Amino acid sequence: MQAVMETLFDIVYLVTVITIGIRMILKCGGERQYRLFGIMAVVLGAGDAFHLVPRAVALCTTGLENYTAALGAGKFITSITMTIFYVILYHVWRIRYEVKERKNVTVMVYVLAALRILLCLFPQNGWLRADAPLSWGIIRNIPFALLGILVIVLFFQSAKEQRDREFRFMWLTIVLSFGFYIPVVLWADAVPAIGMLMIPKTCAYVWTVLIGYRAMVHHNSTGA
Repeated sequence: MQAVMETLFDIVYLVTVITIGIRMILKCGGERQYRLFGIMAVVLGAGDAFHLVPRAVALCTTGLENYTAALGAGKFITSITMTIFYVILYHVWRIRYEVKERKNVTVMVYVLAALRILLCLFPQNGWLRADAPLSWGIIRNIPFALLGILVIVLFFQSAKEQRDREFRFMWLTIVLSFGFYIPVVLWADAVPAIGMLMIPKTCAYVWTVLIGYRAMVHHNSTGA
């Protein structure tokens, strides 16, 4: 039953975010922030597919233990694409709030993203092993968490200062995604049930994408 329900959930999630992303790219009307948001959604869905598709196959066939390498490779790719996701989201922030200066923040974003990707490339991560070390799972997620915190603060401050109702909860979706993700990194291997937190984490990302999509629809309908 778990295999069926989880697989259906993942299919709906992937189809939803990728479809919304493609629609935003095609219907953005030349607005850079919405085109970027669409690209971001496609990156999110396509990246997660590398991990979720092998997981669905494993659950519906011979079990996760027989797909360790495929799942690990998918997790590695997803780690890279999620980093790119936040870099794109940062640029959405710059465009939406017409930020011209603060180049130091841009440098910080790219340094944290590059450090995260570099750490993911180290063989010590043991991506293809069943006994991948928890220590490296923590290490590679430190710059990722810092990147997330930075983006949270930027969206919270800007949405509040400019009274941006459409993006007023963007910061919260990121807080929730990290709030559900961190316990999985730390304790899912010891307590497998904690892995279920990936479901609300995924829902938080869907919320993120829907915020951008609804803003685009409103923009197109009002011509604002």
